[in-house]
Amino acid sequence: MNMRIDFVRQSLALHLFFGRIMKEHSFFLQLSFMPRDAGYTQQADAFRLSYDGLLREAVSLSNGVVSPEVLQSGEVVTPYTINAEMLTTFYTGIQIPTDLTQAETELMSGNGTVVNPALEHRVAQLNQRAIDLTGSLIQFKAAVLSNVLSCKMFTVNYPLLIEHIMREARLYVRMLQRLQNREIADLQREALEQEAFWNRIMAEHSKFIRGLLDPTENELFITANNFGNEFDQLTAEALAAMEMTIPPDKVTEDSLRATLRIREFKAQGTLGLLECKIRSIIIPLLGDHVLREANRYLRLLKMFSRINT
Repeated sequence: MNMRIDFVRQSLALHLFFGRIMKEHSFFLQLSFMPRDAGYTQQADAFRLSYDGLLREAVSLSNGVVSPEVLQSGEVVTPYTINAEMLTTFYTGIQIPTDLTQAETELMSGNGTVVNPALEHRVAQLNQRAIDLTGSLIQFKAAVLSNVLSCKMFTVNYPLLIEHIMREARLYVRMLQRLQNREIADLQREALEQEAFWNRIMAEHSKFIRGLLDPTENELFITANNFGNEFDQLTAEALAAMEMTIPPDKVTEDSLRATLRIREFKAQGTLGLLECKIRSIIIPLLGDHVLREANRYLRLLKMFSRINT
């Protein structure tokens, strides 16, 4: 595959995944502020709407271009996404454009053999817009976190969750900048960096779920707590593998097995939220959000497994 095709396909795959993640980060922030901080609520809403526009453009450029592995992975949308958006709209009164989600479900993959210079140019422009927008969102998240930690603001989001979504936003920007610079990645080193990153993300998801469950949900609490501990250990293993003290293939195998299990836990949890069978303060869209992240990580791990063999 030539560099032009690789650039376009990787860029659009990033936007289909991270563009949606960023718009939902903005939405979760929007819901978290107190009435006193209405200005922050409005800023978060503006970010959400901007990402709707960015994602809509990415979808329009992606049809017949992106790889089937991306569209089939469940990282773009899941079978639960539209229902999670509809129920979340019902709960919050904030309109979420499900037509955009429907358009994503109808995307066709392509073999990527034909990418013209005009498409490459439009994708490069979209990348820069996303870099600029996400840079502003990172600054907004940092300001919120600073206010929370200095007791100048109260939100219903954990400080760790704000740090968590900042890390994901920085990864999005960093990956786009590499693509814009046409950098060629060291795939084995990149695999270990990604595993350390996503194992930490999976650990934090588990801890957030644990903390948002109703105190009566003892079994789910214990399961989430165990996943948190397991992924903390896997994060440490990935970091050790970067120092060549643990074989990389062992970390990938362990991470793959654990991520398959947490993916099923998240899928069952999302369905339980949609069917009103779980006591919690978890908004349904958050369940689908963390499920998509597990689906993406699974796709990456399978790719990393092929690199290690």
